[in-house]
Amino acid sequence: MAYENILVERDPAISTITVNRPKALNALNSHTLRELTQAVRECADSRVIILTGAGERAFVAGADIAEMVPMGPWQAREFSELGHVLTALIEDIPSATIAAVNGYALGGGLELAVACDMIFASENARLGLPEVTLGVTPGFGGTQRLVRLVGKLRAKEMIFTGDWVDARRAYEIGLVNAVVPREKLLEHCRSIGQKIALKGPLAVARAKRLVERGYDMTLRAANRQEAESFALLFDTQDRREGMSAFVEKRPAKFTGR
Repeated sequence: MAYENILVERDPAISTITVNRPKALNALNSHTLRELTQAVRECADSRVIILTGAGERAFVAGADIAEMVPMGPWQAREFSELGHVLTALIEDIPSATIAAVNGYALGGGLELAVACDMIFASENARLGLPEVTLGVTPGFGGTQRLVRLVGKLRAKEMIFTGDWVDARRAYEIGLVNAVVPREKLLEHCRSIGQKIALKGPLAVARAKRLVERGYDMTLRAANRQEAESFALLFDTQDRREGMSAFVEKRPAKFTGR
């Protein structure tokens, strides 16, 4: 499919989706949100998806304020739902997702990043939820996912003040996995993606689901779910291949079956 505002490099192992509106600092308008949702669906058979932004200044600098200015409550609700559909999809697909945050990840940009399974930031990254400076709240899940990553106290400070944090501070509070030089960001993300792509895809997909769904369960219920998934994987070709390869001291060749 041809896209207007994003670039897509599809590959069975690692696909890359790039928001390509550098003149607008890759801001998310309705059309871009719809394109991202379609692209994520199309790439969901890849073992890993990397999300990033075009240019050197921004991952995604936020939602497109110019589009939001004339909105009334119903239009704003529809716009918010586009973001929620996209971020929920990123969490639900079996692919491991990695946000390569280069430059600004503000508002909807940070909300896009925190929906991913991992976040790696360049040294020039700036992350925050400044929506209160516009008189609104985060609208794509930021009030919920940020709390789950950094805790209520730090999340409230970021959300209530609208202040952003630099890459080092983001690492200190557990908002990003690592900080790397800008020129090595994609290379680092692809290296992590390659490690994941070589593992059992059914196992990675199950592990992702266990983490996401178990987070809001009681510990006992989540552990029961884990035990059931562990057992079900024993009836797969991948499990037999993985254990045989270990015993035979050779690399495993997983097929996702």
